Amino acid sequence: MSTTIDANVVTRLNQGGPSGRDASQSAELRNNFMTLLIAQMQNQDPLDPMDNHEMTTQLAQINTVSGIEDLNKTLKGITSQMDAGQTLQATGLIGKGVLVPGDRVLMETDADGNTHTTPFGIELGQAADNVRVTITNASGQVVNRYNIGSVKAGVESFTWDGRTTEGEAAAPGSYRVRVEATSGDKTLNASTLNYAVVGGVTPPDGNGGVKLDLGAIYGQVGLGDIKQIL
Repeated sequence: MSTTIDANVVTRLNQGGPSGRDASQSAELRNNFMTLLIAQMQNQDPLDPMDNHEMTTQLAQINTVSGIEDLNKTLKGITSQMDAGQTLQATGLIGKGVLVPGDRVLMETDADGNTHTTPFGIELGQAADNVRVTITNASGQVVNRYNIGSVKAGVESFTWDGRTTEGEAAAPGSYRVRVEATSGDKTLNASTLNYAVVGGVTPPDGNGGVKLDLGAIYGQVGLGDIKQIL
């Protein structure tokens, strides 16, 4: 017998994936499918009955869709648990200092007249024989330039002493840091990292993972952007 279940039902079952349907719609489509299958079996020609392979294929289609829906529900539950775990983990960073991609160094003076600068970091793919640091002001003028020496691969944090090349205290404000890493005569890829304090956590909203609030200057970053916790 060549007649098959209404193709529209199968198409509706597969169209858009399980995420595009709610439970009542899926149940309705499955019921329609089974109703048509039973009607087909009842009205088939006794001399030319439905082929077993054909019927098995049609049953497999509906079972596959049901199985995918159940799998998606399970994955959704797992994802929710992972998101909750990440959010809980991220809340432990509130109030802590972190290094994230960036090149900013902030300098301020306390009530006693002492100057303080925020740390900065360097991320290297391989060890460097020497790393040269250049500090510039908001106008792009070089304030200080000095060598750190050898730095191993990975992430390392450093602190500028807040002084100019002449040894004088630099004015409070925001500065930029640039690094040049070398190994012998070879220039290495080096990324600069700036310091920020985690002020809050934003749970996943469906368009991304957990976000850490680093304030008005640095905005929000993901957990993957945290290179070091200080």
